[in-house]
Amino acid sequence: MKGVLFDLDGILTDTAKFHFAAWSRLAQEELGVILPAEFESELKGVSRVDSLVRIMDYAGIMNNYSPAEIKKLANKKNDYYVKAISSLTRADILPGITEFLDELTEHQVACAIASASKNAPLILKNLGLSDYFAAIADPAKVAHGKPAPDIFLAAADTLGIDPKECVGIEDAVAGVTAIKASGALAIGVGDTQELKEADIVVPTTNELDYKLLTQTFAEKY
Repeated sequence: MKGVLFDLDGILTDTAKFHFAAWSRLAQEELGVILPAEFESELKGVSRVDSLVRIMDYAGIMNNYSPAEIKKLANKKNDYYVKAISSLTRADILPGITEFLDELTEHQVACAIASASKNAPLILKNLGLSDYFAAIADPAKVAHGKPAPDIFLAAADTLGIDPKECVGIEDAVAGVTAIKASGALAIGVGDTQELKEADIVVPTTNELDYKLLTQTFAEKY
């Protein structure tokens, strides 16, 4: 194992509440749609434009908007979101993550971000985690979002490491599928049944450690 490819939301910190609040505001104010709370799971790990498309499909209004209008709406949602995440601090890092990153650094394992979020650099800065990551894959430069493997392939490539020498960590089904398709080992964080495609699943980020990754990697390969 030479590299670890991290999703961001739900792994390093939990910004899902900010995402859904921003989508809910946009949907109500701009589309006249009230999103049910359970719709949040439909947007987990999905790119900004794809999330908006899902909302429009749900509301049956997809054909009412041009590509230019969709892009404008997606950017407006991002404005809402960026204002919300400006309040993030180190206190918002999920349990065990700082210790886990310290372990990886100690063992000279390269780390990269493989997230659909275009705001990853800002989030890492606000959390005080930027120095742990050698690379951040740019989601704007990949052809296909998760569950396609593109973002994980890009993250591994930026590190200069074969994906088969990497471990990917995700909390979403689409993300786990993307990791597996990239050739990397998949670690899921969350519900075992939901993330059953992963090579191993842990209930929370607190269970992530260097020993777990190396043991799982050795057993797999």
